[in-house]
Amino acid sequence: MILYNVTVSIDPEIAEEWLTWMREVHIPDVMATGCFIESRISRVHGEEEGGMTYAITYLSPSQALLDEYQSTHAAALQREHSLKYDGRFAAFRTMLSVIEEFRSHVG
Repeated sequence: MILYNVTVSIDPEIAEEWLTWMREVHIPDVMATGCFIESRISRVHGEEEGGMTYAITYLSPSQALLDEYQSTHAAALQREHSLKYDGRFAAFRTMLSVIEEFRSHVG
């Protein structure tokens, strides 16, 4: 399994509108590529004054599917985001290989 994480610091003035667009448009578009089996959006706590930071994490079952996403879909989806929120965000991307998973048996 491969985790593809996109961390975005967004202008607080547009954060709610951005979150709505991410939930209703962008994340569904990324998931529709068929390259990921789940995604989640999380708020990053402890960021510097004046910014709101979120981590959007996508889970891909294989490196091959993540490579397909990056070669076939990523540029257009990132361009759409950049055009819509130009100058109002900063983003960086991280890829992580899942080595082992642990689950709690607590109800």
